[in-house]
Amino acid sequence: MKLRFLDDYIAGFLRDCRTCRLPNGECGIEDRFRTLFLEDFLPAQGVVFCSPVYWYGLSAQTKAWFDRTFCYYAASYPDSEQVIRGMTGKRIGLALASEETYPGASLGIVHQVQEYARYTHSEFVGFVRGVGNRRGEVARDPGFPAADAERLGREFFARRYTDYRLDTPRSGSAWPQGD
Repeated sequence: MKLRFLDDYIAGFLRDCRTCRLPNGECGIEDRFRTLFLEDFLPAQGVVFCSPVYWYGLSAQTKAWFDRTFCYYAASYPDSEQVIRGMTGKRIGLALASEETYPGASLGIVHQVQEYARYTHSEFVGFVRGVGNRRGEVARDPGFPAADAERLGREFFARRYTDYRLDTPRSGSAWPQGD
């Protein structure tokens, strides 16, 4: 497991690649995003994105991470086909913290990450949300999000994932039958 802080890698937001892409096809934004994305994210089998909830959305850094991936899967990037292969088939998780107990505060974020997972043919295996406003306060959340996060981590690669569509073959039972 590797822990990365986006602030250490992202210094700029996505711009119009037609105006800032370098002549060799590389992204022209000077920061360490390329290293984070190509060397850490693409080889990973799974990733848990963690963010505070700001104005009912992801933090700007986390949103920038998703936006900046475009520089590398766009057809104008020389190795886009390899990047797309590396982006697909991952296990995706989400951990959020907000000051509101209102469950709807995080639903838009959950939906956004679920759609990212579907777009990349990945599996959104779960999310955890803790409530707190000060450093360390989520640990006192009576919903026990820290225990939920530990369980998500333990089960991350084994947790069952289903996303049925009309033509998906499936059995008549959601869970294996105990004999």
